[in-house]
Amino acid sequence: MQILITGAAGNLGSFLTRHLTGGTHQLRLLVHHRPAPSVANAEAVRADLGNAQTLSGVCDGIDCIVHFAGVLFAPRPEKFLPTTNVRYVENLVTAASAAGVRRFILISFPHVEGETTPECRATDRLDGTPGSFHARTRLEAERCVLARMPEPVILRAGMIYGRGVLMIDAARWLAERRLLAVWRQPTWIHLLSLPDFLDATTAAIENPATRGVYNLGDDKPVTLQEFLDAACAYWGCTRPWRAPRWMFPCAGAACEAFAALFGTRAPLTRDFIRIGMASYAMDPTRMKTDLLPQLKYPVLHPQGVL
Repeated sequence: MQILITGAAGNLGSFLTRHLTGGTHQLRLLVHHRPAPSVANAEAVRADLGNAQTLSGVCDGIDCIVHFAGVLFAPRPEKFLPTTNVRYVENLVTAASAAGVRRFILISFPHVEGETTPECRATDRLDGTPGSFHARTRLEAERCVLARMPEPVILRAGMIYGRGVLMIDAARWLAERRLLAVWRQPTWIHLLSLPDFLDATTAAIENPATRGVYNLGDDKPVTLQEFLDAACAYWGCTRPWRAPRWMFPCAGAACEAFAALFGTRAPLTRDFIRIGMASYAMDPTRMKTDLLPQLKYPVLHPQGVL
């Protein structure tokens, strides 16, 4: 297959690129500012998803698109997310349709359904009312792909953990300096190891019957607090500080203000905190039926993936 990977220079996009290297597929890596990973069976193309004119020819001859591209760690996400989460997808879908591409895989997350719990899990709903701008704009992008592509696939992945995943590496950096903190109230999360995410995404590319929304998660939701405690124990660090809930939106606001003033990245934003504080658990039955019957890590297993 000829596969176009957007955001190929990003964190998860580069992982998928390397995962597919050496196989039978030919890869086209769409990048904007940063260079693409150097792999044998790939060609790099440079385009701006915000400028539809630069996408001319990018999708020619492509069988499947896997869309990762977006913007993170910038202040005031409510200003740019309608562009990076929605217009980017709309422009790419238009270019894909013109080129006759059939399969479009959008990497998403279960937060688009709003708060969910192990007793009331996320499924494949498109009528959710999420509280964060990240989730609201991603839900709009999902609707666009499902409405306009012949073979739409939405992969709503839980928290992906593994060596080299940016958020996990950041947590470890903070933990080693005793700076990692979390709020006291338990928050449900649904994990997925990086190897299982890559295998599930590969199956979504290769299985011709794959269609619609898939929740990607392991067998047992845990709380964020349990996950961070287990990770810190594995790293040999003190468990995260427990802090009052109100402190975290304040930290996000301060980080955004500093980034806006000095033109730096914003590893925390108020919207990022908002989505991080929302519990989520999902029903991964369709994933196991169509994509990945057997997980490498069916439950949290720090050894080997952290």
